[in-house]
Amino acid sequence: MLLKQIQYFQAVVENNSFSEAAEVCHISQSAISQQIKALEDDLGLLLLERKGRGFSLTPAGSYFYQKSLVVLTDITQMIRDTKRIDRGESAELRLGYLFTYSGPEFQDAVAAFSEKYPDVELIITPGNHEDLYVGLISGQMDLAFNDQRRVFAEDYNNLVLTEATSFVEIASRHPFARLPQIEVTDLKNTPCILVAGPDQEKTEADFYRGSMGFSGGFLFARSLPEARLMVASGRGFLPLEGNTEDVYFDTSITRIPLARRGQIITRKYCAFWSMENSGYYIEEFADILKEQFR
Repeated sequence: MLLKQIQYFQAVVENNSFSEAAEVCHISQSAISQQIKALEDDLGLLLLERKGRGFSLTPAGSYFYQKSLVVLTDITQMIRDTKRIDRGESAELRLGYLFTYSGPEFQDAVAAFSEKYPDVELIITPGNHEDLYVGLISGQMDLAFNDQRRVFAEDYNNLVLTEATSFVEIASRHPFARLPQIEVTDLKNTPCILVAGPDQEKTEADFYRGSMGFSGGFLFARSLPEARLMVASGRGFLPLEGNTEDVYFDTSITRIPLARRGQIITRKYCAFWSMENSGYYIEEFADILKEQFR
């Protein structure tokens, strides 16, 4: 009963009302009042100080509420894990995402999926295009959110999600940072900073040289934070994509739309997964991810 009493107590605090908490918990107002009183009696102290039809938390009640959030979260997860072990189940979904995509959609999809399927463990791996391509074809990932660089493979689901604006990030003190957009040709004397491992440097450089038209040489970082430090120090520019121009990391870097002959450059972004590995949770996550782009 103590667990249920704590849940009722949390509902009263979060709704700031006994009557509204009773509706949420599907019991009568008198019943929820009795349960809170029983909890206080068990503890031997007041959690709520009643004031007419309202109430306020006592210092002990405020402490108890904050700690109860942690405790109930742990207990809820323990119960879920115990039931899953009893059923012999171990549900997990392995996802990969392109870390140079700057929009919030993938993160929002993860949050929405986890809320809907709290028993499914998400294993999430960031990477560049080649990391995700290899992870998918090797079976290490169930679904990858990636840009389209190759012709769609017939044995994979290729769900086009968006055609996103291409940006470059450059040090805010650089003269280019004052431009409303920047032409690819304007960057001919500025190094392009790419995130790639030693065995991926040539592949990444070939793509950005051939497909994007960058001709000012290349510098390589092993992680996105390292690449941004290089940008902030004025060593070059970093290409990124996303449906937002917000600069939310720091003020030392400015993001500028990238253009070719006056037209903003866009790229397609897709969810990819194998048709042979097209399970319920994979397709459900793909649907949720697609919703974020509408």
